[in-house]
Amino acid sequence: MKRYFSLTLLATAVLAGCATTSLTSDDVSKGYDSINAEQLAEHVKVLASDEFGGRAPSSKGEELTLAYLTTEFKKLGFEPGNGDSFLQEVPLVSLEADSDMVLNIGGKAYQYKTDMVMGSSRISEQQSIKDSELVFVGYGVNAPEYNWNDYEGLDVKGKTVVMLVNDPGFATKDPALFTGDAMTYYGRWTYKYEEASRQGAAGAIIIHETAPASYPWSVVENSWSGEQFGFQKENNNMDRVAVEGWVTTDVAKELFTKAGLDFDTAKANASKGAYHVDMGDLTASVAVKNTIKKSISYNFIATLPGSEKADEHIIYSAHWDHLGTDKNRKGDQIYNGAHDNATGTAGLIEVAEAFASLPKHPSRSMTFLAVTAEEQGLLGSKYYAANPVIPANKTVANINMDSLNLLGKVKDISVVGLGKSEMDTLLEAAAKAQGRTVSGDPKPSSGGYYRSDHFAFANMGIPAMYAGGGTEALDEDTANYRKRMSLVLRGCYHQPCDRYRDEWDLSGAVQDLQLFYQVGFDISEQAQWPKWNENSEFQRKQRK
Repeated sequence: MKRYFSLTLLATAVLAGCATTSLTSDDVSKGYDSINAEQLAEHVKVLASDEFGGRAPSSKGEELTLAYLTTEFKKLGFEPGNGDSFLQEVPLVSLEADSDMVLNIGGKAYQYKTDMVMGSSRISEQQSIKDSELVFVGYGVNAPEYNWNDYEGLDVKGKTVVMLVNDPGFATKDPALFTGDAMTYYGRWTYKYEEASRQGAAGAIIIHETAPASYPWSVVENSWSGEQFGFQKENNNMDRVAVEGWVTTDVAKELFTKAGLDFDTAKANASKGAYHVDMGDLTASVAVKNTIKKSISYNFIATLPGSEKADEHIIYSAHWDHLGTDKNRKGDQIYNGAHDNATGTAGLIEVAEAFASLPKHPSRSMTFLAVTAEEQGLLGSKYYAANPVIPANKTVANINMDSLNLLGKVKDISVVGLGKSEMDTLLEAAAKAQGRTVSGDPKPSSGGYYRSDHFAFANMGIPAMYAGGGTEALDEDTANYRKRMSLVLRGCYHQPCDRYRDEWDLSGAVQDLQLFYQVGFDISEQAQWPKWNENSEFQRKQRK
């Protein structure tokens, strides 16, 4: 029998190691070829159906999703990944702010959703700010490694900080400033609220702008209204600011004018160096009334035990949740989340089936993790990272899938966070076998590496790959299709129109899933574990 050695193993001396499996190249190719568009589509149709109601955490849709995953993985012969269970409890609390609120600033009442979206992360029935002084704190960043502190010399206790989205590098495109056009974690809305809380502010307001946020106001309107999930904590999140939220650009400009400031000038100053300025005598008042529900949601975890090193795991991840159903919405109320992320969850099943079809299991264990509450701030993966079922020192690598390519076959594959780990070399060799090249993040300003579930693994010190799609269409027909469909996908992000469509071209998604299968198999068979590259910010983190 001819032993199988992947192209990646042959191409990479650093990572090369003798394969211990007795699988042949034909065996592995059959698994590779078993991944197909028809099966992928059927899984997406089920997960994104109206019956599943948008797959909100702690809903009937969650029950149906977990039951579906359990059935499918049992069929494939996978074992429960958490002892004798396929589930990991994730204690959540949902806070739903009463939409009957106004934000009063400068004698004007700004309206919920139209002008602003406000809420509170404190697990409390009512939180408010009253006559809280406004301070513009630039990008709201305190980053010692970049010698940048917008809060330096500033006492914001009792005040409400107003800040820009993204980070200074985006505004200037200067590669020497932070990471230039590529967003860092300092640009994420989650960080900005966290830092404002550490500084002791009473309130925190982010100014929405479409380009630096990488999404329109409608995403803020839909994603940060309704039920907002967080973890159940003993301190009830009382260390967070009392009120946090967003205002539109038009509202921000109006407020700066009222404060005797020019918005564009202040924004320009904020990108030149650490910056803050009082907003005159403007104060903010708003009362947030919360409906509180505590619940248990679940991560799903299934394992195909390795044939040689069963205690060492490659983890494939995707989030199963979406935004659920908004019964207050007129018209279509269900956020089906077909692209985001029924495709990734369906992709888990397809790749799992490819491994299950092999006549012998890969050397290392293949574990598939579908996490909850990604849309609420990566909560499921954060909880897993804090309570890992598989110890970090037994987790070899992570491959994450979020919103698969629906735009047809491409000549390249885009890697979000290209250059961070040796996994890129593995992907490059596998892509070469498909006649594809590896390209970087097509939209680095969106901070994609910090916006999906692989980020939790990276923070654990585990090399994590997030890739998919590409920018170079295979042919002219595909290029024309991409132009049409990309507009649909962009317009339906976090909207009820994110539904399964028969006109989707899933051939590109199949390409990528085959690569993810190949890279996982290659990692399983090589002697050494992949490592972070020296220039990665995660290189300093060690598995614990």
